[in-house]
Amino acid sequence: MKPPKPKAQSPASGGGVIFSDPHMQTLRALHGPAPFHPNPVKIQPAFRTLVSSIVGQQLSGKAAETIWRRLEARFPLQPEVLGVAEGQELQALGLSKAKAAYIRDLSHFALRGGLEGLEGLPDGEIVARLIQVKGIGVWTAQMYLMFGLGRPDVWPILDLGVRKGAERLYGPLDRQGLEALGERFQPHRSHAAWYLWRVLETP
Repeated sequence: MKPPKPKAQSPASGGGVIFSDPHMQTLRALHGPAPFHPNPVKIQPAFRTLVSSIVGQQLSGKAAETIWRRLEARFPLQPEVLGVAEGQELQALGLSKAKAAYIRDLSHFALRGGLEGLEGLPDGEIVARLIQVKGIGVWTAQMYLMFGLGRPDVWPILDLGVRKGAERLYGPLDRQGLEALGERFQPHRSHAAWYLWRVLETP
């Protein structure tokens, strides 16, 4: 199913983006501007952000937060520390065996310089570099683009929340339909995705 005809959007003078799409207008009125800007004041450290994303994979927010707090309390979140942490120590905090291995692999990747200079690369090159790490797929890389670097035009159609939010507003959409829906929100697709997540919080 194809989405409605693309509509324009414009920067908001008070921050964020104002969409002409009525659904997005309503969500912005309810939730305020989305937290993305092409030149964020503070870029989040890549290693810390990616470890957090791995911890949160396929978990509820509450469960992920609990494990994250345990990890922070037990280890300095540095690649030279987590890269040599015993798998059993990490699993004792609630991480699966696979996630413990992913965090160690990410640590080794970081120590080889794999995370250096990411903020200066285009989105596609960042994704291509990060998915070399075991346990980091396109979705995790996109979450880093959005919440680590504040990139404004990421469209994470692999995200279940984005898909559910889009279908609630626009009806059933296959992958092609979701891609086409995203085109109407360029170059502010991160903002649109953020509002689609908010749909699931809106009665």
